[in-house]
Amino acid sequence: METKETMQKKGKRGVLTGGLILITLGVLIILSKMGIWGFGQSWPLLLIVIAIGTLGQQINDLAGWVIGGVGVIFLVSENLEVKIYAIATFLLPALLILAGINILMKHLKR
Repeated sequence: METKETMQKKGKRGVLTGGLILITLGVLIILSKMGIWGFGQSWPLLLIVIAIGTLGQQINDLAGWVIGGVGVIFLVSENLEVKIYAIATFLLPALLILAGINILMKHLKR
């Protein structure tokens, strides 16, 4: 059973990650509306911010690394016109499956 202090720490971390996501989303929308950087090209930054928030809480969290990796892959793909969709077709689902397994394993260990 988690202590009250542990639950408060987790809540604060979630607020930090949520705040980072909202700030990033706001900046990306402004950049898109100004015609500087379209949302269709910048949305992977949201995945990277989620990964940063996750890894900021626990650096060895596999899910954070996977989410960040997926974000970087899509960011490069969208902005440098690298044609990685053939690889991403199978890579993204495989990474999501690995992240899900990792989350379940951590939950079952508790």
